[in-house]
Amino acid sequence: MLIDDLHTPAVLVDRGRLDRNIKRMQSRAAEQNVALRPHIKTHKSVDIATRQVEQGADGLTVATIPEAEAFVAAGFNDIRLAYTVIGADKYERLLGLMDDARISFCVDTQAGIAQASDFFAGAGRDVEVLIEVDVGHGRCGVPFGKPDAAVALARQVANAPGVDLCGVLTHAGQGYHGPKTGETRDDALRRTALEERERILDVAAALYDDGTPDRERDRFEISVGSTPTMTHFQNAERDGLTVTEVRPGNYVFYDAIQVGLGACELDDCALTVLGRIVSKRRDDSGTERAYIDAGKKVVTTDTGACTDGYGIALYNATYMREHPHVDITGLSEEHGWLEIPGAATFEVGDRVRFVPNHACVTVATQDELLVVVDDEVTERWPVAP
Repeated sequence: MLIDDLHTPAVLVDRGRLDRNIKRMQSRAAEQNVALRPHIKTHKSVDIATRQVEQGADGLTVATIPEAEAFVAAGFNDIRLAYTVIGADKYERLLGLMDDARISFCVDTQAGIAQASDFFAGAGRDVEVLIEVDVGHGRCGVPFGKPDAAVALARQVANAPGVDLCGVLTHAGQGYHGPKTGETRDDALRRTALEERERILDVAAALYDDGTPDRERDRFEISVGSTPTMTHFQNAERDGLTVTEVRPGNYVFYDAIQVGLGACELDDCALTVLGRIVSKRRDDSGTERAYIDAGKKVVTTDTGACTDGYGIALYNATYMREHPHVDITGLSEEHGWLEIPGAATFEVGDRVRFVPNHACVTVATQDELLVVVDDEVTERWPVAP
């Protein structure tokens, strides 16, 4: 089937760019002597995860219990939830996976540790946990500037049955904030990569200064990583400790936010949305507006640092050339709003491809991804729950 024969809207994955992105990140991890544990929330695809493992990925990262269940059912046997898991209902589902896979998840509060301990000790099992550290994002995790709080949690885990401290984990979400005043985009990526590494190593070293972890230093897992910070990640050693794994996810596809941050080039973007012009009109200022059949229910209203609008419209999708006169200025549930100064370049019925701002959310709206090579649709890959 040709792309022009597809129903719209549709989400397309360029197989050549996808494979290139997977190989490049695997090489980057190998250069820095870290395991690559990719975050599959970006693609939610068994087919893509299989390609990642075939290239050398060591385990998978997930965000939800249904993701963990889907990928264990597919045969993957090392699953890390980069999320603070709370609640007996969720522990019960993870317990059901532990005979088939290594399962680990995050803790960052005394209550969370106590709940996990009570459940897994009561079930007669030990589960591996990592203390989540906030290195500047301001979300979950023990603040990096309060190592005593991390030490207190580590002591609690060490003294609690049913839980085993295997490491520390962080996500430098501030890498998505873009440059500060006076910084270039590249400066910002370098700064956040350094913050992530140094702050998590500081916390890990504090745990060992306290003598709490019951593991040799070379077996203590120090987990970092996002697609933006991986652009300038350099491993380092602190008191016999180094970063052991990285967990980027978006890199398989990239998107308009990553382009805006400077984490990739437009030609690296493997995921595009195909829509069709369903209406157009000119306003009194002479601006032409066209409307496509891909709105909030297909792409996201997310915006990011250094982005403009809701995606990048393409003049030539084969060579990933941006359309010089089209801006995606708005989204309603079923419509994307295109603004075209001067004369219209599209007619009703024309097809339009664009790179969405946030690939992860776009994929989560879909039942399948359509794999394309040049102008041909070659495969259909299901999207997991």
